[in-house]
Amino acid sequence: MSTTARNDTSGELVEISEAEATVDPVAGQALRPQSKSGADRFMRRLLRLPEGTTSTAAEARSAFQKSLAFTTCRCLLMYIVLPFVLPAVGIARGVGPVVGIVIGILAMVSIVYSIRRFWRADHSKRWHYTVFGTTIIAFLIWATIADSIDLFS
Repeated sequence: MSTTARNDTSGELVEISEAEATVDPVAGQALRPQSKSGADRFMRRLLRLPEGTTSTAAEARSAFQKSLAFTTCRCLLMYIVLPFVLPAVGIARGVGPVVGIVIGILAMVSIVYSIRRFWRADHSKRWHYTVFGTTIIAFLIWATIADSIDLFS
């Protein structure tokens, strides 16, 4: 069975096979129909995602790598630079909680952004990363509360 599609370069209609219609021309990957399970539909509504796949797996991996790098920088700052390096030099006393709150909030936003990318791409590991990201967000919320208590007490 074949279908017709408009050729973007010449504007003419060309026939393509059904197998060709299921391949993403940019990424070269097979397009998968979006999952329709109840849990998947719930997560898409929770993340406020539009219907249909609007992202690629490569974009999801890129967002994951960026959020992981951001969280790594946060941990290095909070657990190595601020408590040990800067006080040894004699600066940055008492700024740890403020920096921790700001960096923690930015890390949470970054993780939510990457979770949305995984779901928008209908990535095969979207549930795995959602659990991983949610666990990290829970830790960051705990750290933000602890920093807030330390800051205001």
